[in-house]
Amino acid sequence: MSATSLLIDLIGHVVLLLWGARMVQTGIVRAFGSDLRRLLGKGLRNPFLALAAGIGVTALLQSSTATALMVTSFAAGGLVSLVPGLAVMLGANIGTALVVKALTFDLAWLSPVALTAGYIAFKRGGREGAKNGRLQNLGRVGMGLGLMLLALHMLVEAMQPAEAAPLLRALMQSLTAEPVFDIALAALLTFAAHSSVAVMLMIVPMAASGVVTPAAAFALVLGANLGSTIPPLIAAGSDPVARRLPLGNLLFRAIGCLAALPFLPALATQFARITPWPGAQAVDFHIAFNVVLAIPLVFLLQPAAALLTRLLPAAPVADDPGRPLYLQETAVETPYLALSNAAREALRMGDFVETMMRRYLDVITSGDRAAAEEAMRLGKPLDRLQDAIKTYLTRIPADDLAEQDRKRMRVILEFVVNLGHAGDILESSIGQIARRKAKQHFTPTAADQADLTAFHATLLEDMALALSTFIAEDPRGAHTLVAAKRRMSEQERVVTRDHLARLESERPGALEASALHLAALRDLKRINSHLAAVGYAVLEQAPSPSEGSGSEGSEA
Repeated sequence: MSATSLLIDLIGHVVLLLWGARMVQTGIVRAFGSDLRRLLGKGLRNPFLALAAGIGVTALLQSSTATALMVTSFAAGGLVSLVPGLAVMLGANIGTALVVKALTFDLAWLSPVALTAGYIAFKRGGREGAKNGRLQNLGRVGMGLGLMLLALHMLVEAMQPAEAAPLLRALMQSLTAEPVFDIALAALLTFAAHSSVAVMLMIVPMAASGVVTPAAAFALVLGANLGSTIPPLIAAGSDPVARRLPLGNLLFRAIGCLAALPFLPALATQFARITPWPGAQAVDFHIAFNVVLAIPLVFLLQPAAALLTRLLPAAPVADDPGRPLYLQETAVETPYLALSNAAREALRMGDFVETMMRRYLDVITSGDRAAAEEAMRLGKPLDRLQDAIKTYLTRIPADDLAEQDRKRMRVILEFVVNLGHAGDILESSIGQIARRKAKQHFTPTAADQADLTAFHATLLEDMALALSTFIAEDPRGAHTLVAAKRRMSEQERVVTRDHLARLESERPGALEASALHLAALRDLKRINSHLAAVGYAVLEQAPSPSEGSGSEGSEA
């Protein structure tokens, strides 16, 4: 076989490998994206749990890049602190290495089985009248895995005659003669493929066939590790807070590469004593590199996070509070990331509404004009943010949404709309109170003020509960929130009855103050109803065994 024919075959096999890897990752994300997000969230309690969660999630996604994008999205919105986020990335790197190890076993016999089972599941899941998105996406995973195993088998077979193609062998050896160039080349390939797993699976057969020396293979392994850190850093955009985690991951890998680079020939000699097969040596070095890197770094995450925070301080608050901060366009094609972005932006709406609620009490009890003006200023930014979130969610491809993600989208939309209604109520009520107080200068009685303060405090507690229930999708919080709505209705009846019992119509301004007091109770109760809506929405989205995603759309 000529060198040209061999090169064309190799390119075709590599493309097939990349396509299979993409199908596996896409199928897993569409079928279990929300579940993986929750699994990752549960593991972010301490660095060691986070490291284990990173290994597990990456083993399923078969891509540390995908895990990095997910965790970067969480960290940018403050949903996860930097320390456990960095620990997740250390685990993700180990998870990738273990995936490569598993895929390099001789599993060629499994390829036709995976392809057949995957095709059957894909067709059955997309059958008209009985669509099962999760089954269909599991079929996509099966076909992708089958294609990856087939491509690997073909790569190994294509590499066997490489010794008979001296021109190709000489070309590869000249290209990989310089370790620094090897690292740069593998990093570039990994960045282009968005998959260190795929690049590693290209390196292994080259090392096994002797096309590249063991030391050069190790350098390529370092480059594959380094290249997988670049896409998350680019996806983080210009927000300094969002860039901390991917930059930390890149620096960790870069430090590891620099530390290992001078010792590559000696390391190649040592690994040759463990196993005589150069392909296995490259895989074992990949695992050892990430494990050895993770062990000391997991104990240095606190100072590393402090350094990253100093290097990338939070940007000044934008002059326009209604400008979205987290609705990244690059995430629209990845539903679980886009939904996380929308949820973070919805939390900003919640902060606006909470600020308006706190100013509301100042306005009604003391007629504070500055508080009224501050609350009124938040009305328009709140509306703009609501419109931006709704528009962003409509741009997420419907066919890429798992059933669980569809439910999550409905929860986000309902929460955003209800926050908008709550803001409208507050804006209208504050405006009316400020105008009436400015004209008539009446004040509530001490008893009315105490009742209203207690009623308002209950509402603020429900607001905090609504926000936590929304972000955690916690059914327990949802039940508590729904029960709180009933308690507030009863509390309003009691407070109204007590107020009417002590009403003194002869007191100057008493009737005007009474009308204002009752209107305030009514408006606060209406706001509580909108907050409780998220509880109902969360309870309605309980996952079912057959939920899934997708349609008969693209296979990847």
